[in-house]
Amino acid sequence: MQYLPPSPPPGVTATGQRRPVVAPFARALSILAAFMAGDRWLSNSELACRTGLPASTVTRMTRTLVALGYLRGATDARGYCLCPSTLALGYQAATDAGMDSATHQRMRLFAEHHKVHVHLSVRDRLDLVVVDSCCTSAIPASLQLGVGARLGLASTAAGWALLASLPDAERSYLLRSAELRPAVGTAEKRGQIQRRSSEAIGQVREDGFCVALGESGRPMTMVAAPVQWPGEAPLAVSCMGPSMLIGRSRSVRELGPALVRMAQDIQHARRQP
Repeated sequence: MQYLPPSPPPGVTATGQRRPVVAPFARALSILAAFMAGDRWLSNSELACRTGLPASTVTRMTRTLVALGYLRGATDARGYCLCPSTLALGYQAATDAGMDSATHQRMRLFAEHHKVHVHLSVRDRLDLVVVDSCCTSAIPASLQLGVGARLGLASTAAGWALLASLPDAERSYLLRSAELRPAVGTAEKRGQIQRRSSEAIGQVREDGFCVALGESGRPMTMVAAPVQWPGEAPLAVSCMGPSMLIGRSRSVRELGPALVRMAQDIQHARRQP
């Protein structure tokens, strides 16, 4: 899975207003956020590349995080890895995001019945982060998105499903910001993102889900639907499998409607006392 760096700018709300930011704290968090699923050790130079911070700043931040117990340095100079202390930062957030046993069980049954991988994702600035994941034995595990994997907010079905659930002003701001990311590239590429995002958001509004056929750079199909709770940040539940097994017809007739039903079940269960 290609690394998608955590998205700037920190301290900017969805309406474009700036909030006060303690710069050293934000830099330290960007170091921790640079680690993704599959990463074991990251060097200072790799962290500098991923965060966009100067090398000297990264060195100071990693030393501080080691002293605080959030990073551990390798004795053979391979770099740094996350310490168990970082888990405490994520457990409650994951639970609040909807990653509970009932939700996981629904995802697991869906994966087994439809023979697809299933993911639950939340928004992190201009990306989505997978917070729960269930795989099927019918598809190679190497094609699975693990917990912690990042997805483009404006370039994946999961991102489009989540965007469709947002208020118009917030969605427009996030889409404009995503299109300005350096990784997007040319004006032509930005135009493609605009068109595809608009189409997918329209599909979610009409059908409750959207479909992306091999649009992640790999021959994979992703189907996604939003999960919404009043007063809480929306999530996206998605399923994925090889395009040779999951074409548009199956996505629209079987997987999409089933995914919407599962999203509704998750929403209903969350409302129960």
